[in-house]
Amino acid sequence: MMERISRVRSPGVPGSLAATLLVFFGAGVGLLATQSANASYAIAQYGEPKYPPGFKHFDYVNPDAPKGGTLVLANPNRQTSFDKFNPFTLRGNAAPGMDFLFESLATGSSDEVATEYGLLADDIRIAPDGLSTTFHINPLAHFSNGDPVTAGDVKFSFDTLKSPQAAPAYASYFADITRAVVVDAQTIRFEFRQRNRELPLLAGGIPVFSHKWGVKPDGTRIPFDQLTFEPPIGSGPYLIDSYSNGRTITYRRNPNYWGAALPVRVGMNNFDRITYKLYSDDTARREAFKAGEYDAMTEMVARNWVRRDVGKPFDNGELIKREFPQHNGNGMQGFVLNLRRPMFQDVRVRKALDLALDFQWLDRQLFYNQYTRIDSYFVNTQWQATGMPSAGELALLNPWRQQLDPAVFGPLPKQPDTDPPNSLRANLLQARALLAEAGWVYRDGALRNAKGEKFEFEMLDDSSGAAVWPPVMATYQRNLAKLGITLNYRTTDFAVYQKRLDAFEFDATIIKVPDSQVPGTDVLEQFGSKSADISGSGNLGGIRSPAVDAILHALVGAQTLEQLTDATHALDRVLMHGYYVVPQWYSSVWRVAFKRGMAWPKTLPLYYDPGDWIPSSWWFTPQAGKS
Repeated sequence: MMERISRVRSPGVPGSLAATLLVFFGAGVGLLATQSANASYAIAQYGEPKYPPGFKHFDYVNPDAPKGGTLVLANPNRQTSFDKFNPFTLRGNAAPGMDFLFESLATGSSDEVATEYGLLADDIRIAPDGLSTTFHINPLAHFSNGDPVTAGDVKFSFDTLKSPQAAPAYASYFADITRAVVVDAQTIRFEFRQRNRELPLLAGGIPVFSHKWGVKPDGTRIPFDQLTFEPPIGSGPYLIDSYSNGRTITYRRNPNYWGAALPVRVGMNNFDRITYKLYSDDTARREAFKAGEYDAMTEMVARNWVRRDVGKPFDNGELIKREFPQHNGNGMQGFVLNLRRPMFQDVRVRKALDLALDFQWLDRQLFYNQYTRIDSYFVNTQWQATGMPSAGELALLNPWRQQLDPAVFGPLPKQPDTDPPNSLRANLLQARALLAEAGWVYRDGALRNAKGEKFEFEMLDDSSGAAVWPPVMATYQRNLAKLGITLNYRTTDFAVYQKRLDAFEFDATIIKVPDSQVPGTDVLEQFGSKSADISGSGNLGGIRSPAVDAILHALVGAQTLEQLTDATHALDRVLMHGYYVVPQWYSSVWRVAFKRGMAWPKTLPLYYDPGDWIPSSWWFTPQAGKS
């Protein structure tokens, strides 16, 4: 079934903000930075950057890759249409691929963490006190309209993103960057509220656009939050070529792209054109791929990979299937419970719902034994808590001992298991006891509280999930029914679905917390109390915990690797013991199907998503004959 189900909104809009900024930073980037007054081509939080001064290109690209052809892709996420080009506002859905148009002052590599290299900036200077970072803009950098990129444009971009006209979570995300100061035409300084080793990274990753975007011929300006199909003015390698009906968009490579020879761009952007075709559902998308309508597909559903991604095109070699290893932190995926609903405010209720999910049965019967149960918010990384809390973790947890479950001070909770000698029956009996303690008792044909109200809730999903989730939901519904709980599975149009999530108008939904190789400010937006009240934030569950907030503060303020590790482990313990999400599953490979004639570098990146990796680093072989 689904390996990675992202809660998708327009690129650049929190909660997908962290994922979008990852595009600007480069996959795998986390915290910054060596506190030095010396300007540098790159900065690293721990040790030295992998790539030395004067490096020619990243190891995971082919500097001699042939250029040319039109790459055609389908929906990169669950979005089925678009109604704007502006990816930085809350309302509406931006066209896929908008990140091709924008760049940032610095970018990361996909084979290391906590390192950033200059992109629009040709050097970076971090103040000795850590309270500001200054970027010098490469004099060659220019926008698609031919104008040079100036410090004024960078300041305009930052101020706009922090203003009420942008998605409201930007102001939260960049809250500790107090202001951008234009030093001169090519120099911009960002000042920080406090010493935080991540803030230079956040400043370096701010997407930059021209101050002329939205200015009409008569000199008047269209308000930023009203920009729809006005072509963005960015500095990226591609331009919008054409679009149609909110379902298809084509980008063409900018022949005057300023940065093609930069070490961080060599071997990339090999396609002359990139087209996205958005299909109405997963079935239509898969059949279109088999019919040759687009070139590559990432398969998220194990059953489809085994049973549906087959047939004549695969047999004769026109279509090829391959599993690529991935080392990404997988993050948390699961059924998120909206604590704004009274029924979910008792942790015993949330734990009972976790006990009702029979992962082992699902993995055998539906997933072809291709998945592993998620047991951490930072699974597959060094940030996952293990064993008993360390002294550093206890220093963070002890002040909240009276508020926290005593179990937090032990190992992480083990996810329910139904393999013998364990059983679903034993798990459901435990769940029933927890529900009774919380005041939910079975009578008159249903589980009811003291007021006589039935325990009934809705699992909201967008219509693209209708092809994959019903078997999972049917199993979960059957288990919950044994407890007297009614679960209603509802699908709706993506636009309606996204609107309801932005307004927190749901009981439960399927969530994939954006991956992060190194936790940082993104966790404030995902788990902090302040973000629980910000429309469109990543804190879908509505977590409001003073203990979590205190640990988050320690995490973003960590000055050493040991401090960061302790804070992340402590956060993992508190979140897992809070049962805010019913965890699902993850895979250690990417399943990718593609047309014959496509090629990729011999050295694979470590931290990547095929949806970004293919358009950025693949190419057509000369024999492919793509036009």
